[in-house]
Amino acid sequence: MADSYRVLGVDPGSRVTGFGLIEVAGRRLTYVASGAISSAASFALERRLLSIFEGLTRIIRVHAPTVLSVEDVFYAQNVRSAITLGHARGAALVAACHAGLLVRSYSTAEIKMTVAGSGRAEKAQVQQMVRAILSLPEIPGPDAADALAAAICHAQHAAMLARIPAAERRGSHRGAARRAGAAP
Repeated sequence: MADSYRVLGVDPGSRVTGFGLIEVAGRRLTYVASGAISSAASFALERRLLSIFEGLTRIIRVHAPTVLSVEDVFYAQNVRSAITLGHARGAALVAACHAGLLVRSYSTAEIKMTVAGSGRAEKAQVQQMVRAILSLPEIPGPDAADALAAAICHAQHAAMLARIPAAERRGSHRGAARRAGAAP
């Protein structure tokens, strides 16, 4: 596809990390691949993190994305869970940086709002919308759907930003004044 790029969405988890790849060509989003990288709960944390790193490195090598879109670490009532999730996210970020990918982070609410129209959408709603947006024959599993949703979120945000003139994105008042017909 001309002028297209691939986005790797990642839903980090210490036991199951979802991944989803899409190709973006203008406004067209095409499904490429998705799945999950799983590690046994009995494995030490460092071994599970290595599995995430190696799995994502393999996926990046095979599918050649240029952007990693990942969910921000959310607030959890269990501090230990939040820290472990942060480690899993870190393994994904290192894999992306090691491969030279651009990295973008989005909040859970931002991803849900972009994909399902509500920042408080349930997992099933997100899965249904991912299926509809990408014209998938069936609903993806929850981890893959969340990762695909992160990829879709980035594609939508990037498309929106591309339509905003550069001066406006930087907050330049002169650019806004010129567009309004005022003297520079």
